[in-house]
Amino acid sequence: MYSSKNLTYICTILECIEKISIYTQDYYTADDFAWANDQLNYNATWSLLLVIGEEAKKIDKDLKATYPVIPWRQLAGMRNYLAHDYRGVDAELVFNISKHELQLLKSVLLLMLNDVEYESDALRTALDSPYYSHIQYLRERLNDK
Repeated sequence: MYSSKNLTYICTILECIEKISIYTQDYYTADDFAWANDQLNYNATWSLLLVIGEEAKKIDKDLKATYPVIPWRQLAGMRNYLAHDYRGVDAELVFNISKHELQLLKSVLLLMLNDVEYESDALRTALDSPYYSHIQYLRERLNDK
């Protein structure tokens, strides 16, 4: 079992994925997505992708190593790209990652939770926070602990 600190990182990434799904759901092309709502959805999405990359770097290395299907180093690289080259960020890349790559990450993160040692109260406290309002489906895990 891995440290409970991973619970926070995983929950944060899951919340970001759910928000990105909401922000991109009405768009079918990168161009429409990038320019809609005065770029509000686009800017929010790439900011959340940056958070995903940052939080992914914090997950225990050994835990990540048990899930090699995820390109963990690329996630960290994405964070650096978004943080340091924000004027040159490719809208097509942001859109494609948002629409096509995050579901696998979500599935793996849900599996990873099974490998993390945490108290039910820690998960309950997180889910009671308005910050984690989009991952309430994790409440079913409270009955398992």
